[in-house]
Amino acid sequence: MATAAAVHILVKTEQEALVLKEKLDKGADFAQLAKKFSICPSKKKGGDLGEFRRGQMVKAFDDVVFKKELLKVHGPVKTKFGYHLIKTLYRNS
Repeated sequence: MATAAAVHILVKTEQEALVLKEKLDKGADFAQLAKKFSICPSKKKGGDLGEFRRGQMVKAFDDVVFKKELLKVHGPVKTKFGYHLIKTLYRNS
């Protein structure tokens, strides 16, 4: 079963996500932004979701983690929870 590890920042609006993505593109620290702005409980760990299996997250999130480039910030990705900025740290197939 494929597994991966990712960090993310979850916010309520696409606009918030775009502003944060711009900061990340300019070199801001992902964990610091997650701690300050994310509305997910993972914010306490800098947005770290740990390792999870394919299918444990909602499809839109899974698609980014298991198909897109590693170590790059992707998003905003809209789910029922809000808008995510996602960085996949690693994955195993």
